[in-house]
Amino acid sequence: MNYPVISDALRLSRLAPPAGRVRAVLDTDTFNEIDDQFALVYALLSPDRIELEAIYAAPFWNDLSDGPKDGMEKSYDEIGRILNRLGCEEDNAVFRGSDSYLPGAVTPVDSPAARDLVQRALAAPDDEPLYVIAIGAITNIASAILLEPSIISKIVVVWLGGHQLTWRDTKEFNLAQDIHASRVMFDSGVPLVLVPCHGVASHLITTLPEIKHFVQDKGEIGAFLAERYEGCSSDHYGYSRVIWDLSAVAYLVDQALVPCDLVHSPVLTDQVTWSFDASRHLIRCARSVSRDGIFKDLFRKLEYAAESRLVQEKI
Repeated sequence: MNYPVISDALRLSRLAPPAGRVRAVLDTDTFNEIDDQFALVYALLSPDRIELEAIYAAPFWNDLSDGPKDGMEKSYDEIGRILNRLGCEEDNAVFRGSDSYLPGAVTPVDSPAARDLVQRALAAPDDEPLYVIAIGAITNIASAILLEPSIISKIVVVWLGGHQLTWRDTKEFNLAQDIHASRVMFDSGVPLVLVPCHGVASHLITTLPEIKHFVQDKGEIGAFLAERYEGCSSDHYGYSRVIWDLSAVAYLVDQALVPCDLVHSPVLTDQVTWSFDASRHLIRCARSVSRDGIFKDLFRKLEYAAESRLVQEKI
């Protein structure tokens, strides 16, 4: 596949931390785990930084689904449940994604989500890229690039995927589900902000007592998130859980929460490990996250949203 080549100057400008509010879409396998729900709520409660234009349901396949298509449909339904509890109108902004993973290295899976991304990216002004927050298998985004490769100059992908570049392997759920799609992210030259899981986002740990104290009584959405968290384990004694998907949203909320370095795009090997070539293009890669800063920001926004809702109901 011959991808369009973008200049180093344009790439570096795209990889610079954005100032102010950005246009964005969110690609999420929302029913796969409990962290996507938190991340979607975080994005929706951060309108001062993120103008969220569309939400895409991503495929997933594990014990909670019968296959990629079923996972995508369950994620689509979960997005609706979250929007309903936040009192948001869907307004034709939620799109079904791929019903399978890429069948080959250069073969896209057409879907409403991929088509919408192409349309929005092509309409983006040259000086205002569309940010793509991706917190699941990257199939929808890779498919959009394969359908219309020119969009790589119009978008910036912020993806929670793989493990830290020094990790012994990168057999992480989001990345490993669709190796073909993952390689598109690293090989196409699309401006990419990579947030690794183990070693970076894995610091975003919380517990049921913390969720009950800061989340549970924060309106319908707080109760929903707390219910999802409590249901993730039958035994919460001495138990904690990582909510890693918050990190990709946090990068756009405040880059100080997710400090990054410029590195050469890694090579994804057949053994699902990282290999390196200093002649490859640059990406931005997160080196750490501010665990406390991210959770404090989320908790404050949930509290503010609940208080605002109560005021509106009284008026």
